Amino acid sequence: MMQHVRAEMHKAVTRRDDPAVQLERQRARLARRRAWASRWATVWALVTMICTVVAVGAFVGAITLEMALSAVIIGLIAGTFAVRSGLRMRRLTQQQRELGPGSATPRPVPAALPPKSSMARAPMERLGEAEGTLAELLSQIERGGSVPAESAAHTRQTGADAAVVLRSVAAQLHAVERARDHSPPLERGALADAVRRLRVQLDEGVDGYRSLVAAAGRVLAASSLGDPRHDLTDATEHLAGLALALRDLSKG
Repeated sequence: MMQHVRAEMHKAVTRRDDPAVQLERQRARLARRRAWASRWATVWALVTMICTVVAVGAFVGAITLEMALSAVIIGLIAGTFAVRSGLRMRRLTQQQRELGPGSATPRPVPAALPPKSSMARAPMERLGEAEGTLAELLSQIERGGSVPAESAAHTRQTGADAAVVLRSVAAQLHAVERARDHSPPLERGALADAVRRLRVQLDEGVDGYRSLVAAAGRVLAASSLGDPRHDLTDATEHLAGLALALRDLSKG
């Protein structure tokens, strides 16, 4: 049982080091940096245009020569920063092209479920449904640009890692159930209590995962109202904490 848990955790760590995953993270970082470069280029270009209008006003007597001179100096500085931001944006665009287009986010492959007689079955069914929904929501969120690509990638990775831990707990629960069923009647009480405790932990973990799904749904539905990104960030960190706690319990 513990070997199975270790194997699942090893898979999670290996996935973090997978070249394809690292490439997707690099694409996300480049996309975020390019977006900021574009914003700053726009800001500095606007400042340059305003200063140009002010400087032209000196020729028609609308403003004083001193104000015009200040506008020219500020305009030159802003123009320099605008050019630098534009060059940075161009360089980041080129780097994005060299990496190639990102692949479409695949839906999670359904994992084998515990038998229907196991108390782990229902939570794992809920987890499988939630995984598919989260993958779809995050794909739409990324296309809409309501949150930075890097944040969506972090949420996706946290969800994947949590799912691995939850399935490990489910496997542990099912193993204890089998031990209970094959134990002498007088020794089954402690194992039955352990099964109930594991089920409670599993339900809490799956509920945390579904809270992340709900947060992603709120972001997608209300991306134009306020700043819903905090919803997704808070839910992601909450799920990461739950996964860590479950991981520690399974090691114990």
